[in-house]
Amino acid sequence: MVKRYECYEVKGDTAVLQKRHCPRCGPGVLMAAHKDRVACGKCGYTEFQK
Repeated sequence: MVKRYECYEVKGDTAVLQKRHCPRCGPGVLMAAHKDRVACGKCGYTEFQK
């Protein structure tokens, strides 16, 4: 399981999010990055990569 603080990268004085938010659930719910897709663990929304 990935810790929430591992999803950010610190650049200067700001923290930059490395993962995407789910378009259905909104901000606060991050999508998991798999080899061929990104998926939301809460609602099941999935986008397949080409």
